[in-house]
Amino acid sequence: MALKRIGHALGYGAWLIKEIFSAGTAASIAAFRPHSGLHPIIIFYPLRVTSDWERFWLSTSITATPGTMSIGFRRGSGGSEQTYLLVQAAFGEDPTAQIEGLIDMEQRLSPHVAATPLDPASVEWTPYTDRGPRRDVPPAERLD
Repeated sequence: MALKRIGHALGYGAWLIKEIFSAGTAASIAAFRPHSGLHPIIIFYPLRVTSDWERFWLSTSITATPGTMSIGFRRGSGGSEQTYLLVQAAFGEDPTAQIEGLIDMEQRLSPHVAATPLDPASVEWTPYTDRGPRRDVPPAERLD
């Protein structure tokens, strides 16, 4: 059992390092283009992982990958037990691809979640809009 966990951790770590370099290269190339493709979106990703350990590693993995950042956990409305991870994706011109990447990362981190399929079309997202310099709203809450 311990050997299996170590093997999984090493495999996930290797995959994550590859993803970090791949996303870093793509972001670096985009920075030198006249039209970088920067279309930031916020994704409201419904988590299938349940433990604090899994949530920590998923949110950390997302933030370590250039172009994405975990920005918080939220509970569903109306007393729902569903936990959502808010993720900013800088290159959100294809939200479905971004969501599919999150689904893949979550399943690679915790393969047991594959038993609970998640349709990318069911995941909500919104483009980032700046509400401007309103002094009555703290900067962190100026997202629409």
